[in-house]
Amino acid sequence: MALQELSRRLAIVTTLVDEIMQQEIRPLVAVDIIEQLHRQFAILSGGRGKDGAPIITFPAFVGFKHIADEDFLNVMTYLTSIPSVEAASIGFIIVIDRRRDKWSSIKASLTRISVAFPGNLKLMIILRPSCFIQRTFTDIGIKHYRDEFKKKVPIIMLNSVSDLHGYIDKSQLTEDLGGTLEYRHSQWINHRTAIENFALTLKTTAQMLQTFGTFLAATELPKNLPSTEELLMSYTRQRDKLQEELKLLGKQGATLLSCIQEPATKNPTSKLNPNELENVATMERLFIQLDETGRAFSQFWSEHLLQLNQYLQLQHFEHNFCEVKLALDGLLAEQAEFTDLGDSVICVEQLLKEHKKLEGKGQEPLEKAQLLAVTGEQLVQSHHSAVDSIRPRCVELRHLCDDFINENKKKCDILGKSLELHRRLDKVSQWCEAGIYLLASQAVDKCQSREGVDIALHDIEAFLGTAEEYQLSSSKEFYNQFELMLPLDVKAKAQKVLQKLGDVQEIFHKRQMSLMKLAARQTRPVQPVAPHPESSPKWVSPKTSQPSALAPLQKTSEETYAETDLNSLEKENDETKSEVKNEKILESHHDGETPELKQLDSPENLSSRRRIICDLLETEDSYIKEIKSIIDGYIMPMDFIWLKHLIPDVLQNNKDFLFGNIRELYEFHSRTFLKELEKCTENTELLARCFLKRKEDLQIYFKYHKNLPRARAIWQECQDCAYFGVCQRQLDHKLPLFKYLRGPSHRLTQYQMLLKGLLDFESCEDLEIGPGDLEGGSIKNGPQRTKDSVLLAEIQQALTVLEDLIQSCELAVDLAAVTECPDDIGKLGKLLMHESFNVWTVHKDRHKMKDFIRFKPSQRQIYLFERGIVFCKIRMETSYQGLSPQYSFKKSIKLMTLSIRQLGRGSNRKFEIANQNGLEKYILQAASKEIRDCWFSEISKLLMEQQNSTKGRSGRESISTDTSEDRDGAEQMEKESSAPSLSGLFQLDDSCEACSSKRVLDTGEHMRGEKGGEQAGT
Repeated sequence: MALQELSRRLAIVTTLVDEIMQQEIRPLVAVDIIEQLHRQFAILSGGRGKDGAPIITFPAFVGFKHIADEDFLNVMTYLTSIPSVEAASIGFIIVIDRRRDKWSSIKASLTRISVAFPGNLKLMIILRPSCFIQRTFTDIGIKHYRDEFKKKVPIIMLNSVSDLHGYIDKSQLTEDLGGTLEYRHSQWINHRTAIENFALTLKTTAQMLQTFGTFLAATELPKNLPSTEELLMSYTRQRDKLQEELKLLGKQGATLLSCIQEPATKNPTSKLNPNELENVATMERLFIQLDETGRAFSQFWSEHLLQLNQYLQLQHFEHNFCEVKLALDGLLAEQAEFTDLGDSVICVEQLLKEHKKLEGKGQEPLEKAQLLAVTGEQLVQSHHSAVDSIRPRCVELRHLCDDFINENKKKCDILGKSLELHRRLDKVSQWCEAGIYLLASQAVDKCQSREGVDIALHDIEAFLGTAEEYQLSSSKEFYNQFELMLPLDVKAKAQKVLQKLGDVQEIFHKRQMSLMKLAARQTRPVQPVAPHPESSPKWVSPKTSQPSALAPLQKTSEETYAETDLNSLEKENDETKSEVKNEKILESHHDGETPELKQLDSPENLSSRRRIICDLLETEDSYIKEIKSIIDGYIMPMDFIWLKHLIPDVLQNNKDFLFGNIRELYEFHSRTFLKELEKCTENTELLARCFLKRKEDLQIYFKYHKNLPRARAIWQECQDCAYFGVCQRQLDHKLPLFKYLRGPSHRLTQYQMLLKGLLDFESCEDLEIGPGDLEGGSIKNGPQRTKDSVLLAEIQQALTVLEDLIQSCELAVDLAAVTECPDDIGKLGKLLMHESFNVWTVHKDRHKMKDFIRFKPSQRQIYLFERGIVFCKIRMETSYQGLSPQYSFKKSIKLMTLSIRQLGRGSNRKFEIANQNGLEKYILQAASKEIRDCWFSEISKLLMEQQNSTKGRSGRESISTDTSEDRDGAEQMEKESSAPSLSGLFQLDDSCEACSSKRVLDTGEHMRGEKGGEQAGT
């Protein structure tokens, strides 16, 4: 519905309400003249004459002549406008009761009626005064006044109410006139006031709805989605409020109507008087207008809400379209950059994995795009107002999805062909290597006899028969089909391998021809003198091949020819070996190395690098096998039915927590990390990049260590169960399960040690200066030194990544029992130590030593970080292990805002930390003096380091540390308690040491600090 239609219908409602209430004739309402109506000098009782004329009664009223003319006119105007137009057109009957009054009062009443009565008069009935004298005066006066009365209506003078009953039926007269009509003036005023209020509220509500509709139509909709949603919610709230007002108005009207009909409802024999019937009719007509108002606005709102919802749907569609298109464009761009076809089987397999990963990454955007396209098509089918904008978007989404899917399929097919090509090339290379080895291993002295020649020919024919197995005939055809789309490096490799294949086949052909000629011409065995044929090496150098010393006998022509063939065979064998050697040289050139460069490398350096890589690969393989044994030997048997009775319920319900994400560790190391480490055997520079590349993937160790405290608790509960014993015996493990579950922690420290070793080796190598550097060699070796510095920086970055990971794992283990810990606690730096203390909190206004006795200390678990202190509340909770301590975070304080001092004598276990402003202090009591000294020493050192680092920059006030006792013992304890990272985090039986604080100090950083100091000193 348009706004114009709503305005038209509501305007009609307003007009009809005015007509019903006769506002165009009588602008007055009962509230305006409520005081005059309550005076009751004139009433409209609801009685009717015999012809249906309304009766207005003027009861006896002493002060009638004192009524103001305006008040009289307003009351008469209001009373005459209440009856319907049909009843008012008959004329009004006026009954004036002056039985207790005088002629002067009658005259005043007649005068006012003649002047100010607004309606049509039909009859006036006057009850004479009961006093004889006043009755006489009335009879005389009325005779003279009839001519002066301006209203030309009959005036009937009656002596009593019995005479009145002859003109008006008793049922139409009130009780004071001898009738039976029930009339209560206050009730009549209340009904009239309520009806008029109802009509006025209905009219106001209709105008309000019209104004709201105009506002809705005129408001410009916002462009962004959140504002549109907020606007729609605001409109809905306003509409609901108006709808509630309409419902409330309907309830008020129903209540009023029931009050008007109450007499007839309570007493079925009684009937409503005409006045009450008029009120009922008025309310029913107003109800009709109320229903019309509600219908008109509901129809308008439905249509406008549809427009708003469609606009909101369009904005949602546009917003989702932009997000999906951005994601698809990113995928297509990433796909477009995916042009490498790989230069080896391993590389192509890795590319296929990355391609599969890209395909998996695109699944969610594709599903969203397809779902969005379906949603858009549904909007189009539902005749959305923005069809012209939605349909092209849907088409574009379909095209983007098809482009990605088709290009993905095309890339997958090409990579599949590339993988097949490289596999065939590898088979060709293997076949060629085997063929070269076969030819080189055929000793010349064994071909002296026919049997030796036949064996050699048979070996060659058998080997050539394997060409079908290696698909040598189809490799060239496959390469020809794939040649156009190969990159230059792969094409060169393929051509090289195929050229090698042709050369080997040609060598085999020559060898076959030589052997066949030798077999055909040989009539007697030739007896060459061969030096120790059994000691001939597998790979014979041409320089070591000496011609056979033949007996100085007279040769026949056949012997000469046989000798010639034998010499040619030997020469061919030497050529084969020479080609093998040349092939090795070519392969070294292909790998980017030359014999000259290899000679330049130091053998010691080469062995050191390779030793580090070999150690890493060897330990990596053992690590993977160890994890695999846990999965196969402990996790998988838990599903065996015949072992169920050995597994307690606690273990069965918590097996996922016992092993954590160990499967994820195995998948990552076996499928990804080991293969990337294997690539580092030939190029050690890739090792640091390998760790940097897999920085995010290595975060699975954080997840593993976060679960370790819970795993340890489960192990302590279930370590004696028979299931673990069965599995340990089956695996032939010498150590229990949890020792192996610590393997990931030890593996991180092994990575750290290996990288440190490589860093130390590269750093020492970088510091070496050769003789060439002193004679202008620095210019020549400049690029090499730049390369070494880059390598050194990459190793340092990789080591930093490992140390940060170890630190986060340590923090995850140590804070596993702390609840409500803030997310930014890592900003406090490395966790150094933690211990339980008794803590007194002293505010400035309570800073008196005598108050310490009154205050009961709070037991707190305190964690010391590099840049802050964390207080945790200790509570004992019941678990399946019994009572165990749990910690909840209370507060954290930065060290830079604190000062520390020891207390006086008699407090050898206490020390005090306080804010620099002195408003709040904390007194900490340790379990022993050694623990107190250890903590005081560590905090003092940290404060001094921060003071020295900030003094030069900002000139802040130095942090005072008041020490009154010797701290040498505490520092000695700190040195003794230092331990490598993650090495002692998960010991089940911790020995009780002098300082029980658990310290997490990274010896790697200490070693680097010493090393940095040595370099600086150098």
